[in-house]
Amino acid sequence: MAGTKIDGLEVAKNIKQIVSETVKQLTEQGISPCLATILVGDNPASQTYVRNKHKACEEVGIITQDHQPSADITQEKLNELIDSLNEDASVHGILLQLPLPRELNEFEATSRILPEKDVDGLTPYNVGLLSIGSGILKPCTPSGIIEMLDYYKIPLEGKNVVIINRSNLVGKPLYHLLLQKNSTVTTCHSRTLNLKEICQNSDIIITGVGDRDRFTLTSDMIKENAVVIDVATTHHNGKLKGDSDFNEIISKASYASPVPGGVGPMTVAMLLKNTTTAAALCKGIDIKS
Repeated sequence: MAGTKIDGLEVAKNIKQIVSETVKQLTEQGISPCLATILVGDNPASQTYVRNKHKACEEVGIITQDHQPSADITQEKLNELIDSLNEDASVHGILLQLPLPRELNEFEATSRILPEKDVDGLTPYNVGLLSIGSGILKPCTPSGIIEMLDYYKIPLEGKNVVIINRSNLVGKPLYHLLLQKNSTVTTCHSRTLNLKEICQNSDIIITGVGDRDRFTLTSDMIKENAVVIDVATTHHNGKLKGDSDFNEIISKASYASPVPGGVGPMTVAMLLKNTTTAAALCKGIDIKS
């Protein structure tokens, strides 16, 4: 019997409805949530991501500012742009679209964003808060994965969870979020030995390699009734794919997320949620994070 599809579009729709109501409540109190995006250069994929984020903001009533400096901007000028947005009281969230051109220092740029406006949860301050269980503005993709699991009432306490990703954007913050849910977490990566065996002993597998030429999560790597969350996005044989083939995995898993339509929509939804949280906190209003 096939398992249940984890529908990220459905969960994201639910989050957006909550955000829309929050925006209305904040507006009634004189706060107009505003997200400023910075897209350096003309990377087509990044342009699409930013465009989708602006569209999602419009759907829930969040105001946006769109900053698109050219790829030859200096680090100094980029820092000045970030500083100006930090100082702008009408801007509640700042999103620096990554990756940046190689000439620019991503760590320096993201670290410059005020923690209270860091809707990506990437500043050292917010990373530190997350690691001790006190995070408020949390990285969007990892927090979106937790929302998906909660929505489908998939238990995490005491479960063996493997994350095949150790990036600052996904794997590392997700590790901390799962620990806070009392999961037993194993982080795997390109140097991990016996990956197949580790996966076969896991209740939940969250995979985010994104290179089908190097890695594919196949059904023989998961145990019966495991949960599989596919975070990866890559083009393979002319189609957008994850690390696994959903139709193969779902025949063995109890729950699985597809690509597209799984984690992707949740990343945007959680960005909207973080923006309203930041807007509320700037006025000392505590809303559910």
